Amino acid sequence: MSDATTPVLKKELDIVIPTIRNLDFLEKWRPFFEPYHLIIVQDGDPSKVIKVPEGFDYELFNRNDINRILGPRASCISFKDSACRCFGFLVSNKKYIFTIDDDCFVAKDPSGKEINALQQHIKNLVTPSTPFFFNTLYDPYREGTDFVRGYPFSLREGVPTAVSHGLWLNIPDYDAPTQLVKPLERNTRYVDAVLTIPKGTLFPMCGMNLAFNRELIGPAMYFGLMGDAQPVGRYDDMWAGWCTKVISDHLGLGVKTGLPYIWHSKASNPFVNLKKEYKGIYWQEELIPFFQSVSLSKECTTVQKCYIELSKQVKAKLGKVDDYFNKLADAMVTWIEAWEELNPPKSDALPNGPPK
Repeated sequence: MSDATTPVLKKELDIVIPTIRNLDFLEKWRPFFEPYHLIIVQDGDPSKVIKVPEGFDYELFNRNDINRILGPRASCISFKDSACRCFGFLVSNKKYIFTIDDDCFVAKDPSGKEINALQQHIKNLVTPSTPFFFNTLYDPYREGTDFVRGYPFSLREGVPTAVSHGLWLNIPDYDAPTQLVKPLERNTRYVDAVLTIPKGTLFPMCGMNLAFNRELIGPAMYFGLMGDAQPVGRYDDMWAGWCTKVISDHLGLGVKTGLPYIWHSKASNPFVNLKKEYKGIYWQEELIPFFQSVSLSKECTTVQKCYIELSKQVKAKLGKVDDYFNKLADAMVTWIEAWEELNPPKSDALPNGPPK
């Protein structure tokens, strides 16, 4: 992998940033982000002018643009919530996506060197994952390590990696109750590891330092209905993560977590967060067993087919928990319709992968 002065996959990767403010934070990322194309999704008041530092190649979409491009299907894109970032996933035409929040800055490793988060995500995505058998030296494709004794040779080729989930130094990604009881807690531990999350294991995906292979898993990266006029917030990335993991497991794709770290600079208000989260905290005790028990049919050979079948199961089983999930299930279908409209299949396209 080349160093920071030589951009990797420059023509194959978009950086997606949801925001409500001027993007001064990009100055800190300039050495790493400037060669790449940015997709900025402006949330909130579309008449507000968002300032972007000079020198960056970007497109900016506000709510008026979303309504114009999607028409009636714009209803599936959340308003007044960072879940709107998934519109950027929808309109990108690149193979890879890296998405980051505007309160995240460049972290440093224990030696004091600035971390090129984007470069590490790319390493994670272009090397295989090992979801079927755990390697006790973690990522066997990393320089200086390998498969340990006893690891089946038949599984050493691994599977394509769909998702790279990065972590955060300083402000940890806690829910509101944990924030309230640990208001001063900061994450200072730098764990130099990348792990494949095993098949059948769910995880809480955070969207503020996340990369994925859009061609492999893009249609599953829907961040749901959150924010304005919705009964819940701050579960957008969680929902996308649960859906993505279940579909990745079905299609034989991998999900990694660990490096890279970013510096999360600002803790959001725990009382505001609690108001957004409280129904989600209650509902997740139903949601997790649901996703743990999801079974997709062998006919589901693409992400889109998986997602439509999953939406039906959401409506049938979670619709009983709250009517919100009936609306969410409908929005999942609308999302796939929008995806297929903006991303028509190539004539030589192959299925995402065989069901496992």
